[in-house]
Amino acid sequence: MRSHQLRHVAGHLLTPLLMCLGMALAYLGAFHQPEPNHLKVAVVGTSAQDMVLAQTMKDKAGDALEVVTLPTRDDATARLRDRTLSGAYIPDARNPELLVAKANSDTTAMAVELVFRQVAGTRGVPMTVTNITKTASGDPTGQGLFFLLVALSIGSYGSVAAIGAAGAGLSMRMRAAIGLATSLMVSVIGIVVAAPVFHIVDHDYVAIWAMGWLYSAGIITVGIGLHTFLKRWTTLTLMVLFVMLNFTTSGGIYRPELQNGFFGSLHAFWNGAGFVEGARSLLYFDGAAGFAGRIASLFGWLAVGAVVLVVAARYERRNSPAPADLERLQRPAEAEEEMEEAVGV
Repeated sequence: MRSHQLRHVAGHLLTPLLMCLGMALAYLGAFHQPEPNHLKVAVVGTSAQDMVLAQTMKDKAGDALEVVTLPTRDDATARLRDRTLSGAYIPDARNPELLVAKANSDTTAMAVELVFRQVAGTRGVPMTVTNITKTASGDPTGQGLFFLLVALSIGSYGSVAAIGAAGAGLSMRMRAAIGLATSLMVSVIGIVVAAPVFHIVDHDYVAIWAMGWLYSAGIITVGIGLHTFLKRWTTLTLMVLFVMLNFTTSGGIYRPELQNGFFGSLHAFWNGAGFVEGARSLLYFDGAAGFAGRIASLFGWLAVGAVVLVVAARYERRNSPAPADLERLQRPAEAEEEMEEAVGV
């Protein structure tokens, strides 16, 4: 009896241990050594000296920097506002100026400032840093959207365990309807806490709420469909997809220009990046900087969830449980035990 209990405990401990390993690999792999990786910057000016400065920086930095020259300050500001540039340096013998857009990424702006302070330092002159964007009153670093993403994600993948276990005896259509209703509640909680409570969002409330609903619905539909096949391993799988690979590639802390190629490549289409970058674009850049593409990625993840639901529903119809098994699935005590396994408790 004791050996059986030990094996049972060991089986339950496997999930949190795998979570620990996965989180360590993902978070430390993504965040342990942020450094420029094709960081796009500009030197503003048309003189031969400006051209030499840009070329010298490019030669010394290698793949760390992508340095271009722009003719005017207005050109640099426009490139920063459309988010195709991380910083622009305006040389001056007495007062050089650096333009950044902190709303795009505070950590990227700091990295750019570090680069050009070294340039200005070699010339022995102080440098003025000008931020061309303004964040919400409750979000001076612009990272509040990332923590809103964390709340939406946990509410979403945590709900999958409850729906999959406690609702195992329900039809797939009913579970999907519950999932969509749950994602609506998750998104409402998110926007209420982010807007009137902490003022992370100070305008376009309906649009941000809708994006949160779309993001949450994508996670929940994928999760409900996967639960048919993975059962107690669903939450671990969702943590890999929507925590380990999601938070690290969202751009909420470090954008791709400060990460290695693996995490940077996922940033292009992963759903967390879709929410964070879409919200940034809408709130701070008038929706002109890649907003449509980010919304398309969120719809894409929801479409994937719909496909997984259809496949799972067909599988369940072909492998419908016997009446005795159905009765077992509907027992509250056993459903709660499966839920505990699913969340790795």
